[in-house]
Amino acid sequence: MPKTPLPPFECRYTGSLLAGVDEVGRGPLIGAVVTAAVILDPDRPIAGLADSKKLTEKRRSALYEQILEHAKAWSIGRCEAYEIDELNIYQATMLAMERAVAGLAIVPEYVLVDGNRCPRWHWPSEPVIKGDSRVEAISAASIIAKVTRDREMEALEARFPGFGLAQHKGYPTPIHLEALRRLGATPEHRRSFRPVHEVIEQVGFYREDVTKEPEQLQYRGDLFEDID
Repeated sequence: MPKTPLPPFECRYTGSLLAGVDEVGRGPLIGAVVTAAVILDPDRPIAGLADSKKLTEKRRSALYEQILEHAKAWSIGRCEAYEIDELNIYQATMLAMERAVAGLAIVPEYVLVDGNRCPRWHWPSEPVIKGDSRVEAISAASIIAKVTRDREMEALEARFPGFGLAQHKGYPTPIHLEALRRLGATPEHRRSFRPVHEVIEQVGFYREDVTKEPEQLQYRGDLFEDID
């Protein structure tokens, strides 16, 4: 049975310094949780803003560039994997959102957050269920956050080949889980997440040489010279 679409969101704030906030990366096993805050310019509208997950990669990239050019202000907030391990993913996401809003070059008068709750901060704010498809500023934030994190996963794939990060973006897909069991956990994996924790106990940490074919491996010639 199809879900009934939510009605258009009506915000109590009617000024022009409205910030939208969204996050990407709560579910992956590796990397930071990335958030973005965006204040759009009513005089420079951007056509086609929507939930980043419903856009093609090409369309997201095009809108990403338009947002950077036309928004009044935008900012990225993040919590790295080690912070997620120290705080837990929920608290890390809240902190990353706070960092995003604090990083805006213009102080917002009101903040709308995608989801069902806001961080405990001093800005007047309210949560918006499915806000990334109901509020343009949140849609813009979701696009900035997703493009940023996706590109980071592509960079991590270059650092740690064999995990398929550019493809699955760090989510616990069968390909990712199999690579973890075969290669071990990298320093960028979230050690507090169960699949990673189990791999560290059973396999250990990533070594670059295990991704090479046997004939490619290089050994020192004197490796066994000192053994009786």
